[in-house]
Amino acid sequence: MTNRLVGALLLSLGLASGCAEPPYTNIDNDGVRALQTQGVPMYDIRRPDEWRQTGIVAGSRLLTFVDQNGKPMPDFFTRLTQEVNKEAPVILICRTGNRSDIVARHMMEKMGYLKVYNVRRGIMGWMDKGLPVVAPQ
Repeated sequence: MTNRLVGALLLSLGLASGCAEPPYTNIDNDGVRALQTQGVPMYDIRRPDEWRQTGIVAGSRLLTFVDQNGKPMPDFFTRLTQEVNKEAPVILICRTGNRSDIVARHMMEKMGYLKVYNVRRGIMGWMDKGLPVVAPQ
């Protein structure tokens, strides 16, 4: 995702917050594994073509945030709130952590979610460490 596209998404969602500390928690690969063993769901918010290209972390739920043009999917947040309780913890993953940053920030600041975890470096960081991926279902 280009910096220009990320900037446009931030502005379109009203999330521009400068360099402030994120309201969510960034986690690394070990954090992902620890939270998954506790039953915390992980949502891969990339597009289907990206899931097919790299594979996904086993157990990930698939919910696309933006379309091919970088435009947010109109039903994304509706579907997310139907699946994830605001009091329950949730992990978000994307390609490199940029899109999941946007979504995590929005969930915490605008939607009242209490425990959102962003996978720092996303699926690319996961794969760089040689960790397993599976084909999306």
